[in-house]
Amino acid sequence: MRPITLVEYDPQWPYLFESRSKAIGLLLGHPAAFHHIGSTAVVGLCAKPKLDIDAVLSSNEMRLDATERLKDDGYRFHGDLHGADRWTFTKDETPYGTRLYLCLPGNEAHRERLLFRDYLRAHPELAAGYAILKRRLAEEANGNWDHYTGGKTDFVADAVRRAKAELAPPGSVTNQ
Repeated sequence: MRPITLVEYDPQWPYLFESRSKAIGLLLGHPAAFHHIGSTAVVGLCAKPKLDIDAVLSSNEMRLDATERLKDDGYRFHGDLHGADRWTFTKDETPYGTRLYLCLPGNEAHRERLLFRDYLRAHPELAAGYAILKRRLAEEANGNWDHYTGGKTDFVADAVRRAKAELAPPGSVTNQ
């Protein structure tokens, strides 16, 4: 089992995201919208030493072409790991690796990741609680990624639910 490593927030992460997004955009050769997601996208939050990036491509044909270009550039293709129609790629780089997800417009998992990121950014006390949870789970998991990831599920779902409720127009009914 691979150990679960968390590193403290690095103020270089936003600049690294910009740099990697530009490089990936040139590599793909197609227009794409890039989004910095995951814990490295939240100021002050500890994270795994990988930069998470969502790239939204306008067609599946572009995604198929992008897959071949990424593989030729050394990215490992992991398929659709969570059944959310987001194709996952990783590349070991220094000082932090890259985890890239390719999805299409309207992807609900992508939308929820943006909601989660933005909610943590707007609620630093919640982000601090998330950091405590992540550290505890990483220690408890002893390399068991299912335990680590599964232990965050309820927290993430609750934050996304709250984010959706905040965005709902006054007087509307939301799924709570």
